[in-house]
Amino acid sequence: MSGKTVMRVGLCTLMLTGALASTATPAAAASTAPRLTSLVGLSAERILLADKVAAAKFGTTSPIEDPVREQVVLDQAAALAAEAGLDTAETVTFFRAQIESSKLVQQGLFDLWTAHPELAPAERPDLATEVRPELDRITIAFIGELSATDELRAPTTRCRVSLVVAEHKADRQYHLDRLHERALRDAITPVCAA
Repeated sequence: MSGKTVMRVGLCTLMLTGALASTATPAAAASTAPRLTSLVGLSAERILLADKVAAAKFGTTSPIEDPVREQVVLDQAAALAAEAGLDTAETVTFFRAQIESSKLVQQGLFDLWTAHPELAPAERPDLATEVRPELDRITIAFIGELSATDELRAPTTRCRVSLVVAEHKADRQYHLDRLHERALRDAITPVCAA
């Protein structure tokens, strides 16, 4: 087993031990995992789209930071959250984490491609027609998943254990490397912090 796997197994064991000692049971935590799996999977999809965003911007004058576009995303998320009856502030915090994680991936790729130009993408995706429609699809799906998991998302052992399980599934399903794993971890941090 790798050091990362040992650390995750240890964390799960500690969290499950805590779940056993509290009112939550491992079965309850495990039953929450499938619901959080969809939410975390969407985060992983969004993080992987950061590769295309980086490819579109690399070697151009377009910066990684785009405060105007970020505000559009946050405003859209707030409006959709209000329509869905979700806590607007929590939803905006969640979406801000998605944006920051995307920028983490973009910067990591910029650094890699600058140091190793031979690894830089040969094609430049179009943000407006290729990438943003996918990001918008994920935004709407996020609202649905946030609504579906509203009662589960809380600072509880049950939520944290379920989140670790869902993150591990996403790491395997999407074959995330270290950069994308770190970004996913950052992106889902607000899930159990409500």
